[in-house]
Amino acid sequence: MPINYPEKIKQAPVYDVAQRTPLEKAEKLSLTLNNTVLLKREDLQPVFSFKLRGAYNKMVNLTAPERKCGVIAASAGNHAQGVALAAQRLQISATIVMPRTTPAIKVNAVNELGAKVILHGDTYDEAYQHATAHAQSARLTFIHPYDDPDIIAGQGTVGLEILEQRRQDDIYAIFVPVGGGGLIAGIAAYVKHLRPAIKIIGVEPNDAACMQQALLHKKRVVLDEVGIFADGVAVRQVGKEPFRIASELVDSVITVNSDEICAAIMDIFDDTRSITEPAGALAIAGLKKYLAGANCHNQTLVAIASGANMNFDRLRYIAERAELGEQREALFAVTIVEEPGSFHKFCHAIGDRSITEFNYRFSDKHQAQVFVGVQISKGKTEKQALFQQLRHHGYPLIDMSNNETAKLHVRYMIGGYAKLSNEHLYRFEFPERPGALLQFLSTIGNEWNISLFHYRNHGAAHGRILMGIQVEPNQLEKLHRFLTKLNYPYKEETDNPAYRQFLCKTSN
Repeated sequence: MPINYPEKIKQAPVYDVAQRTPLEKAEKLSLTLNNTVLLKREDLQPVFSFKLRGAYNKMVNLTAPERKCGVIAASAGNHAQGVALAAQRLQISATIVMPRTTPAIKVNAVNELGAKVILHGDTYDEAYQHATAHAQSARLTFIHPYDDPDIIAGQGTVGLEILEQRRQDDIYAIFVPVGGGGLIAGIAAYVKHLRPAIKIIGVEPNDAACMQQALLHKKRVVLDEVGIFADGVAVRQVGKEPFRIASELVDSVITVNSDEICAAIMDIFDDTRSITEPAGALAIAGLKKYLAGANCHNQTLVAIASGANMNFDRLRYIAERAELGEQREALFAVTIVEEPGSFHKFCHAIGDRSITEFNYRFSDKHQAQVFVGVQISKGKTEKQALFQQLRHHGYPLIDMSNNETAKLHVRYMIGGYAKLSNEHLYRFEFPERPGALLQFLSTIGNEWNISLFHYRNHGAAHGRILMGIQVEPNQLEKLHRFLTKLNYPYKEETDNPAYRQFLCKTSN
Protein backbone atom coordinates (compact mmCIF):
# COMPACT_ATOMS: atom_id res chain seq x y z
CA MET A 1 0.00 0.00 0.00
CA PRO A 2 1.42 3.44 -0.93
CA ILE A 3 2.55 5.56 2.00
CA ASN A 4 0.38 8.59 2.71
CA TYR A 5 3.28 10.93 3.45
CA PRO A 6 1.26 14.14 4.02
CA GLU A 7 -0.76 12.42 6.76
CA LYS A 8 2.32 10.68 8.16
CA ILE A 9 4.12 14.03 8.34
CA LYS A 10 1.23 15.73 10.12
CA GLN A 11 1.21 12.98 12.75
CA ALA A 12 4.97 12.96 13.39
CA PRO A 13 5.55 13.83 17.09
CA VAL A 14 8.84 15.61 16.42
CA TYR A 15 8.12 18.52 18.75
CA ASP A 16 8.90 16.35 21.74
CA VAL A 17 12.52 17.26 20.93
CA ALA A 18 12.53 19.65 17.95
CA GLN A 19 11.77 23.35 17.75
CA ARG A 20 9.40 25.02 15.30
CA THR A 21 12.17 27.08 13.72
CA PRO A 22 11.74 30.61 12.33
CA LEU A 23 11.26 31.46 8.67
CA GLU A 24 13.24 34.70 8.50
CA LYS A 25 13.69 37.21 5.73
CA ALA A 26 17.33 37.67 4.72
CA GLU A 27 17.18 41.43 4.25
CA LYS A 28 20.57 41.99 2.61
CA LEU A 29 20.34 39.00 0.31
CA SER A 30 16.81 39.95 -0.69
CA LEU A 31 17.96 43.44 -1.65
CA THR A 32 21.03 42.19 -3.51
CA LEU A 33 19.16 39.46 -5.41
CA ASN A 34 16.01 41.49 -6.13
CA ASN A 35 13.82 38.76 -4.65
CA THR A 36 12.41 38.00 -1.20
CA VAL A 37 14.76 35.40 0.31
CA LEU A 38 13.51 33.53 3.38
CA LEU A 39 15.77 31.37 5.54
CA LYS A 40 14.29 28.34 7.29
CA ARG A 41 16.52 28.35 10.36
CA GLU A 42 17.10 24.67 11.08
CA ASP A 43 20.53 25.66 12.36
CA LEU A 44 18.67 26.83 15.49
CA GLN A 45 17.55 23.33 16.50
CA PRO A 46 18.83 21.96 19.85
CA VAL A 47 21.48 19.93 17.98
CA PHE A 48 21.98 22.73 15.39
CA SER A 49 20.50 20.65 12.55
CA PHE A 50 17.15 19.39 11.20
CA LYS A 51 18.29 15.78 11.58
CA LEU A 52 16.75 15.21 15.01
CA ARG A 53 13.26 15.46 13.45
CA GLY A 54 13.64 12.26 11.46
CA ALA A 55 15.72 10.44 14.05
CA TYR A 56 13.17 11.00 16.81
CA ASN A 57 10.22 10.13 14.59
CA LYS A 58 11.86 6.82 13.72
CA MET A 59 12.88 5.95 17.26
CA VAL A 60 9.62 6.90 18.96
CA ASN A 61 7.93 4.32 16.71
CA LEU A 62 10.26 1.45 17.69
CA THR A 63 8.74 -1.56 19.44
CA ALA A 64 9.52 -2.28 23.09
CA PRO A 65 11.94 -5.14 22.18
CA GLU A 66 13.73 -2.91 19.67
CA ARG A 67 14.14 -0.17 22.28
CA LYS A 68 15.48 -2.68 24.80
CA CYS A 69 18.16 -3.97 22.41
CA GLY A 70 19.36 -0.47 21.53
CA VAL A 71 20.08 1.31 18.27
CA ILE A 72 23.04 2.03 16.02
CA ALA A 73 23.55 4.65 13.32
CA ALA A 74 26.18 5.78 10.84
CA SER A 75 26.64 9.49 10.39
CA ALA A 76 29.09 12.26 9.54
CA GLY A 77 27.66 14.16 12.50
CA ASN A 78 24.22 15.71 12.34
CA HIS A 79 22.16 12.51 12.15
CA ALA A 80 24.41 11.17 14.91
CA GLN A 81 23.43 14.02 17.21
CA GLY A 82 19.77 13.57 16.36
CA VAL A 83 19.91 9.87 17.20
CA ALA A 84 21.90 10.55 20.37
CA LEU A 85 19.41 13.16 21.61
CA ALA A 86 16.41 10.97 20.74
CA ALA A 87 18.03 8.03 22.53
CA GLN A 88 18.65 10.19 25.59
CA ARG A 89 15.02 11.34 25.71
CA LEU A 90 13.63 7.84 25.09
CA GLN A 91 16.18 6.15 27.37
CA ILE A 92 17.54 3.92 24.60
CA SER A 93 21.21 2.94 24.37
CA ALA A 94 22.80 4.24 21.17
CA THR A 95 26.00 3.52 19.26
CA ILE A 96 27.12 5.87 16.49
CA VAL A 97 29.70 5.00 13.83
CA MET A 98 31.31 8.15 12.43
CA PRO A 99 34.02 8.63 9.78
CA ARG A 100 37.42 9.58 11.16
CA THR A 101 37.18 12.77 9.08
CA THR A 102 34.13 14.01 11.04
CA PRO A 103 34.70 17.48 12.56
CA ALA A 104 35.60 17.18 16.24
CA ILE A 105 32.71 19.46 17.25
CA LYS A 106 30.24 16.82 16.03
CA VAL A 107 32.06 13.90 17.65
CA ASN A 108 32.24 15.73 20.97
CA ALA A 109 28.55 16.65 20.80
CA VAL A 110 27.53 13.00 20.32
CA ASN A 111 29.69 11.93 23.26
CA GLU A 112 28.15 14.62 25.46
CA LEU A 113 24.66 13.32 24.64
CA GLY A 114 25.61 9.93 26.07
CA ALA A 115 25.96 7.84 22.91
CA LYS A 116 28.90 5.52 22.29
CA VAL A 117 31.04 6.71 19.36
CA ILE A 118 33.02 4.43 17.04
CA LEU A 119 35.29 6.18 14.53
CA HIS A 120 35.68 4.08 11.40
CA GLY A 121 36.72 4.82 7.81
CA ASP A 122 37.28 8.12 6.03
CA THR A 123 33.82 8.46 4.44
CA TYR A 124 30.19 8.02 5.41
CA ASP A 125 29.93 4.92 3.22
CA GLU A 126 32.73 3.17 5.09
CA ALA A 127 31.11 4.07 8.41
CA TYR A 128 27.74 2.84 7.08
CA GLN A 129 29.11 -0.56 6.11
CA HIS A 130 30.71 -1.00 9.51
CA ALA A 131 27.53 0.08 11.32
CA THR A 132 25.23 -2.27 9.40
CA ALA A 133 27.56 -5.20 10.02
CA HIS A 134 27.75 -4.34 13.73
CA ALA A 135 23.95 -4.01 13.87
CA GLN A 136 23.55 -7.61 12.71
CA SER A 137 26.21 -9.07 14.99
CA ALA A 138 25.03 -7.19 18.09
CA ARG A 139 21.29 -7.36 17.23
CA LEU A 140 20.89 -3.59 17.29
CA THR A 141 18.25 -1.64 15.33
CA PHE A 142 19.88 0.37 12.56
CA ILE A 143 18.56 3.95 12.29
CA HIS A 144 19.09 4.96 8.68
CA PRO A 145 19.88 8.65 8.16
CA TYR A 146 17.60 9.09 5.14
CA ASP A 147 16.28 5.91 3.48
CA ASP A 148 13.34 5.19 5.79
CA PRO A 149 9.68 6.36 5.65
CA ASP A 150 9.68 7.46 9.31
CA ILE A 151 12.89 9.44 8.80
CA ILE A 152 11.46 11.06 5.65
CA ALA A 153 8.22 11.94 7.44
CA GLY A 154 10.11 13.51 10.32
CA GLN A 155 12.17 15.67 7.97
CA GLY A 156 8.99 16.53 6.07
CA THR A 157 7.76 18.54 9.06
CA VAL A 158 10.14 21.26 7.80
CA GLY A 159 7.90 21.63 4.74
CA LEU A 160 4.77 21.58 6.90
CA GLU A 161 6.12 24.49 8.96
CA ILE A 162 7.09 26.51 5.90
CA LEU A 163 3.54 26.39 4.53
CA GLU A 164 2.10 27.25 7.93
CA GLN A 165 4.48 30.16 8.38
CA ARG A 166 3.99 31.57 4.87
CA ARG A 167 0.28 31.12 4.35
CA GLN A 168 -0.09 33.48 1.40
CA ASP A 169 0.18 31.74 -1.93
CA ASP A 170 3.37 33.44 -3.04
CA ILE A 171 6.27 31.00 -2.56
CA TYR A 172 7.93 30.48 -5.92
CA ALA A 173 10.55 27.88 -4.93
CA ILE A 174 12.10 26.06 -1.98
CA PHE A 175 15.81 25.26 -2.16
CA VAL A 176 16.85 22.17 -0.22
CA PRO A 177 20.32 20.73 0.51
CA VAL A 178 20.65 17.13 -0.65
CA GLY A 179 22.80 14.32 0.71
CA GLY A 180 20.99 11.00 0.82
CA GLY A 181 17.69 12.71 -0.02
CA GLY A 182 15.58 12.34 3.13
CA LEU A 183 15.00 16.06 3.67
CA ILE A 184 14.09 16.92 0.08
CA ALA A 185 11.85 13.85 -0.17
CA GLY A 186 9.92 14.80 2.96
CA ILE A 187 9.56 18.46 1.99
CA ALA A 188 8.52 17.59 -1.57
CA ALA A 189 5.99 14.99 -0.41
CA TYR A 190 4.19 17.51 1.78
CA VAL A 191 4.56 20.75 -0.20
CA LYS A 192 3.69 19.30 -3.61
CA HIS A 193 0.56 17.70 -2.13
CA LEU A 194 -0.80 21.05 -0.93
CA ARG A 195 0.90 23.55 -3.23
CA PRO A 196 2.01 21.76 -6.41
CA ALA A 197 3.00 25.01 -8.13
CA ILE A 198 5.90 25.58 -5.71
CA LYS A 199 9.18 24.48 -7.24
CA ILE A 200 11.29 22.10 -5.15
CA ILE A 201 14.94 22.53 -6.11
CA GLY A 202 17.72 20.40 -4.65
CA VAL A 203 21.27 21.64 -4.16
CA GLU A 204 24.37 19.43 -4.01
CA PRO A 205 28.14 19.99 -4.03
CA ASN A 206 29.49 19.37 -7.51
CA ASP A 207 31.80 16.70 -6.08
CA ALA A 208 28.98 14.81 -4.32
CA ALA A 209 26.06 15.08 -6.74
CA CYS A 210 24.46 11.67 -6.22
CA MET A 211 20.85 12.89 -6.60
CA GLN A 212 21.53 14.89 -9.74
CA GLN A 213 23.24 11.91 -11.35
CA ALA A 214 20.45 9.56 -10.28
CA LEU A 215 17.77 11.79 -11.79
CA LEU A 216 19.85 12.22 -14.95
CA HIS A 217 20.27 8.46 -15.42
CA LYS A 218 16.76 7.69 -14.14
CA LYS A 219 18.21 5.23 -11.64
CA ARG A 220 20.34 5.34 -8.51
CA VAL A 221 24.05 5.49 -9.26
CA VAL A 222 27.07 5.05 -7.01
CA LEU A 223 29.63 7.84 -7.32
CA ASP A 224 33.24 6.69 -7.57
CA GLU A 225 34.23 9.16 -4.84
CA VAL A 226 32.82 12.20 -3.09
CA GLY A 227 34.32 15.41 -1.77
CA ILE A 228 33.77 15.93 1.93
CA PHE A 229 34.15 19.67 2.35
CA ALA A 230 30.38 19.68 2.88
CA ASP A 231 30.64 16.57 5.06
CA GLY A 232 26.94 16.61 6.01
CA VAL A 233 25.93 15.71 2.43
CA ALA A 234 28.94 13.59 1.40
CA VAL A 235 26.98 10.55 0.18
CA ARG A 236 27.90 8.30 -2.76
CA GLN A 237 24.37 6.99 -3.46
CA VAL A 238 20.99 8.55 -2.83
CA GLY A 239 18.48 6.51 -0.84
CA LYS A 240 16.02 4.24 -2.64
CA GLU A 241 12.82 5.77 -1.19
CA PRO A 242 14.06 9.38 -1.42
CA PHE A 243 14.95 8.79 -5.06
CA ARG A 244 11.50 7.38 -5.80
CA ILE A 245 9.85 10.46 -4.31
CA ALA A 246 12.30 12.90 -5.89
CA SER A 247 11.80 11.33 -9.32
CA GLU A 248 8.12 12.24 -9.11
CA LEU A 249 8.15 15.54 -7.23
CA VAL A 250 11.53 17.36 -7.38
CA ASP A 251 11.75 19.94 -10.16
CA SER A 252 15.54 20.12 -10.53
CA VAL A 253 18.89 19.77 -8.78
CA ILE A 254 21.66 22.39 -8.89
CA THR A 255 25.33 21.78 -8.09
CA VAL A 256 27.71 24.33 -6.56
CA ASN A 257 31.44 24.39 -5.88
CA SER A 258 33.28 24.96 -2.61
CA ASP A 259 33.92 28.65 -3.28
CA GLU A 260 30.21 29.23 -3.86
CA ILE A 261 29.42 27.41 -0.61
CA CYS A 262 31.92 29.57 1.27
CA ALA A 263 30.37 32.70 -0.20
CA ALA A 264 26.93 31.49 0.92
CA ILE A 265 28.20 30.97 4.48
CA MET A 266 29.33 34.59 4.42
CA ASP A 267 25.96 35.71 3.03
CA ILE A 268 24.09 34.01 5.85
CA PHE A 269 26.47 35.50 8.40
CA ASP A 270 25.99 39.00 6.97
CA ASP A 271 22.22 38.67 7.38
CA THR A 272 21.92 36.69 10.62
CA ARG A 273 25.34 36.89 12.36
CA SER A 274 25.14 33.09 12.50
CA ILE A 275 27.66 30.69 10.96
CA THR A 276 26.34 27.64 9.16
CA GLU A 277 28.38 24.59 8.25
CA PRO A 278 29.09 24.05 4.52
CA ALA A 279 26.12 21.69 4.06
CA GLY A 280 23.95 24.19 5.93
CA ALA A 281 24.70 26.91 3.36
CA LEU A 282 24.15 24.74 0.28
CA ALA A 283 20.60 25.96 -0.30
CA ILE A 284 21.64 29.62 -0.41
CA ALA A 285 24.53 28.81 -2.75
CA GLY A 286 22.11 27.03 -5.06
CA LEU A 287 19.53 29.79 -4.82
CA LYS A 288 22.12 32.36 -5.91
CA LYS A 289 23.29 30.20 -8.78
CA TYR A 290 19.70 29.61 -9.89
CA LEU A 291 18.99 33.36 -9.96
CA ALA A 292 22.18 34.03 -11.93
CA GLY A 293 20.80 31.97 -14.81
CA ALA A 294 17.05 32.59 -14.51
CA ASN A 295 14.77 35.49 -15.27
CA CYS A 296 13.34 35.57 -11.77
CA HIS A 297 12.49 38.85 -10.04
CA ASN A 298 10.27 39.90 -7.14
CA GLN A 299 9.56 36.31 -6.14
CA THR A 300 9.56 34.66 -2.72
CA LEU A 301 12.28 32.05 -2.39
CA VAL A 302 12.89 29.81 0.62
CA ALA A 303 16.29 28.30 1.47
CA ILE A 304 16.81 25.70 4.19
CA ALA A 305 19.69 26.67 6.49
CA SER A 306 20.09 23.06 7.50
CA GLY A 307 22.92 22.97 10.04
CA ALA A 308 25.61 24.81 11.99
CA ASN A 309 27.95 22.10 13.27
CA MET A 310 31.37 23.24 12.12
CA ASN A 311 34.82 23.25 13.64
CA PHE A 312 35.92 26.82 14.38
CA ASP A 313 39.27 26.36 12.64
CA ARG A 314 37.54 25.75 9.31
CA LEU A 315 36.54 29.41 9.26
CA ARG A 316 40.04 30.35 8.14
CA TYR A 317 39.67 28.41 4.90
CA ILE A 318 36.08 29.56 4.39
CA ALA A 319 36.90 33.23 4.86
CA GLU A 320 39.72 33.01 2.31
CA ARG A 321 37.56 31.32 -0.30
CA ALA A 322 34.37 33.33 0.26
CA GLU A 323 35.71 36.42 -1.50
CA LEU A 324 36.54 34.33 -4.56
CA GLY A 325 33.20 32.54 -4.44
CA GLU A 326 31.45 35.90 -4.30
CA GLN A 327 33.75 37.18 -7.08
CA ARG A 328 34.94 39.96 -4.79
CA GLU A 329 38.64 39.25 -5.30
CA ALA A 330 40.69 39.00 -8.48
CA LEU A 331 43.93 37.01 -8.37
CA PHE A 332 46.42 37.45 -11.19
CA ALA A 333 50.06 37.11 -12.18
CA VAL A 334 51.74 40.13 -13.72
CA THR A 335 55.21 40.84 -15.10
CA ILE A 336 56.80 44.16 -14.16
CA VAL A 337 60.17 45.74 -14.96
CA GLU A 338 62.89 44.97 -12.43
CA GLU A 339 63.97 48.53 -11.61
CA PRO A 340 63.58 51.06 -8.76
CA GLY A 341 60.08 52.57 -8.62
CA SER A 342 58.43 49.79 -10.64
CA PHE A 343 56.25 48.64 -7.72
CA HIS A 344 54.98 52.16 -7.14
CA LYS A 345 54.27 52.62 -10.83
CA PHE A 346 52.37 49.33 -10.96
CA CYS A 347 50.26 50.19 -7.91
CA HIS A 348 49.43 53.54 -9.48
CA ALA A 349 48.13 51.65 -12.55
CA ILE A 350 45.83 49.59 -10.28
CA GLY A 351 44.33 52.80 -8.92
CA ASP A 352 42.55 53.22 -5.60
CA ARG A 353 41.37 49.59 -5.41
CA SER A 354 42.20 47.68 -2.25
CA ILE A 355 45.12 45.28 -2.72
CA THR A 356 44.51 42.08 -0.74
CA GLU A 357 47.73 40.28 -1.66
CA PHE A 358 51.09 41.17 -3.15
CA ASN A 359 53.74 38.46 -3.57
CA TYR A 360 56.99 39.09 -5.42
CA ARG A 361 59.16 36.48 -7.18
CA PHE A 362 62.57 37.39 -8.60
CA SER A 363 62.91 36.34 -12.24
CA ASP A 364 66.08 37.99 -13.55
CA LYS A 365 67.74 41.40 -13.57
CA HIS A 366 65.31 42.66 -16.22
CA GLN A 367 61.88 41.63 -14.94
CA ALA A 368 59.95 40.48 -11.86
CA GLN A 369 56.89 38.31 -11.40
CA VAL A 370 54.19 39.51 -8.99
CA PHE A 371 51.21 37.57 -7.63
CA VAL A 372 48.45 40.08 -6.87
CA GLY A 373 45.06 39.98 -5.18
CA VAL A 374 42.72 42.93 -5.68
CA GLN A 375 39.35 43.47 -4.03
CA ILE A 376 36.51 44.07 -6.48
CA SER A 377 32.81 44.70 -5.98
CA LYS A 378 31.20 44.16 -9.38
CA GLY A 379 32.32 40.62 -10.18
CA LYS A 380 33.52 39.70 -13.66
CA THR A 381 32.71 43.09 -15.14
CA GLU A 382 35.05 44.97 -12.80
CA LYS A 383 37.74 42.31 -13.08
CA GLN A 384 37.74 42.51 -16.87
CA ALA A 385 37.90 46.31 -16.70
CA LEU A 386 40.88 46.11 -14.31
CA PHE A 387 42.73 43.67 -16.55
CA GLN A 388 42.07 45.81 -19.60
CA GLN A 389 43.36 48.85 -17.72
CA LEU A 390 46.59 47.09 -16.71
CA ARG A 391 47.23 45.73 -20.19
CA HIS A 392 46.70 49.24 -21.55
CA HIS A 393 49.55 50.36 -19.26
CA GLY A 394 51.77 47.63 -20.73
CA TYR A 395 51.50 44.98 -18.02
CA PRO A 396 51.15 41.39 -19.34
CA LEU A 397 49.07 39.34 -16.89
CA ILE A 398 47.44 35.96 -16.37
CA ASP A 399 44.12 35.57 -14.53
CA MET A 400 44.61 33.21 -11.55
CA SER A 401 41.18 33.68 -9.93
CA ASN A 402 40.04 30.16 -10.84
CA ASN A 403 43.43 28.48 -10.60
CA GLU A 404 43.30 25.96 -7.74
CA THR A 405 47.08 25.68 -7.43
CA ALA A 406 47.37 29.44 -7.10
CA LYS A 407 44.55 29.69 -4.55
CA LEU A 408 45.66 26.77 -2.41
CA HIS A 409 49.44 26.98 -2.55
CA VAL A 410 51.22 29.70 -4.51
CA ARG A 411 49.68 32.60 -2.59
CA TYR A 412 51.25 31.24 0.63
CA MET A 413 54.71 30.40 -0.71
CA ILE A 414 57.72 32.69 -0.61
CA GLY A 415 61.18 32.63 -2.17
CA GLY A 416 62.63 32.80 -5.66
CA TYR A 417 62.71 30.47 -8.60
CA ALA A 418 64.06 26.95 -8.30
CA LYS A 419 66.30 26.62 -11.36
CA LEU A 420 66.01 22.86 -11.67
CA SER A 421 65.92 20.62 -14.68
CA ASN A 422 63.42 17.80 -15.14
CA GLU A 423 61.16 18.97 -12.32
CA HIS A 424 57.50 17.95 -12.43
CA LEU A 425 54.80 19.37 -10.18
CA TYR A 426 51.94 17.36 -8.63
CA ARG A 427 49.02 18.21 -6.37
CA PHE A 428 47.82 15.52 -3.93
CA GLU A 429 44.83 15.17 -1.60
CA PHE A 430 44.39 13.02 1.49
CA PRO A 431 41.79 12.80 4.28
CA GLU A 432 42.80 15.31 6.96
CA ARG A 433 43.26 13.54 10.28
CA PRO A 434 46.01 13.20 12.89
CA GLY A 435 49.04 11.44 11.44
CA ALA A 436 47.81 11.66 7.85
CA LEU A 437 50.67 13.88 6.64
CA LEU A 438 53.30 11.56 8.15
CA GLN A 439 51.54 8.57 6.57
CA PHE A 440 51.60 10.32 3.19
CA LEU A 441 55.33 11.05 3.46
CA SER A 442 56.04 7.48 4.55
CA THR A 443 54.13 6.16 1.55
CA ILE A 444 56.07 8.38 -0.88
CA GLY A 445 59.34 6.88 0.39
CA ASN A 446 62.84 7.90 -0.72
CA GLU A 447 63.04 6.71 -4.32
CA TRP A 448 62.35 10.12 -5.84
CA ASN A 449 64.03 13.45 -5.19
CA ILE A 450 61.48 15.91 -3.82
CA SER A 451 62.44 19.40 -4.98
CA LEU A 452 59.41 21.37 -3.78
CA PHE A 453 56.91 20.69 -1.03
CA HIS A 454 54.04 22.80 0.28
CA TYR A 455 51.35 21.74 2.72
CA ARG A 456 48.93 23.96 4.58
CA ASN A 457 46.08 22.91 6.86
CA HIS A 458 43.08 24.85 5.57
CA GLY A 459 40.65 23.51 8.14
CA ALA A 460 39.00 21.49 5.37
CA ALA A 461 38.24 17.78 5.40
CA HIS A 462 41.02 17.06 2.89
CA GLY A 463 44.67 18.00 3.24
CA ARG A 464 46.37 19.26 0.08
CA ILE A 465 50.02 19.03 -0.89
CA LEU A 466 51.93 20.62 -3.74
CA MET A 467 55.05 18.62 -4.54
CA GLY A 468 57.87 19.00 -7.04
CA ILE A 469 59.64 15.78 -8.06
CA GLN A 470 62.81 15.60 -10.16
CA VAL A 471 62.63 12.77 -12.66
CA GLU A 472 64.51 12.00 -15.86
CA PRO A 473 62.34 11.74 -19.01
CA ASN A 474 62.92 7.99 -19.34
CA GLN A 475 61.70 7.49 -15.74
CA LEU A 476 58.48 9.52 -16.05
CA GLU A 477 56.23 6.57 -16.89
CA LYS A 478 57.63 4.66 -13.92
CA LEU A 479 56.89 7.63 -11.65
CA HIS A 480 53.28 7.84 -12.81
CA ARG A 481 52.77 4.11 -12.19
CA PHE A 482 54.18 4.63 -8.71
CA LEU A 483 51.92 7.61 -8.00
CA THR A 484 48.84 5.73 -9.20
CA LYS A 485 49.57 2.86 -6.80
CA LEU A 486 49.70 5.27 -3.83
CA ASN A 487 45.88 5.59 -3.86
CA TYR A 488 46.11 9.30 -3.19
CA PRO A 489 44.19 11.42 -5.73
CA TYR A 490 46.70 13.53 -7.65
CA LYS A 491 46.89 15.89 -10.58
CA GLU A 492 49.94 16.99 -12.53
CA GLU A 493 50.43 20.76 -12.44
CA THR A 494 53.72 21.07 -14.38
CA ASP A 495 52.07 23.16 -17.09
CA ASN A 496 50.05 25.26 -14.64
CA PRO A 497 50.74 28.98 -15.24
CA ALA A 498 51.04 29.55 -11.49
CA TYR A 499 53.95 27.10 -11.38
CA ARG A 500 55.64 28.43 -14.49
CA GLN A 501 55.28 32.04 -13.39
CA PHE A 502 56.32 31.77 -9.75
CA LEU A 503 57.88 28.52 -8.68
CA CYS A 504 60.22 27.20 -11.36
CA LYS A 505 62.47 28.16 -14.19
CA THR A 506 63.70 24.93 -15.69
CA SER A 507 66.52 24.56 -18.13
CA ASN A 508 64.77 21.82 -20.11
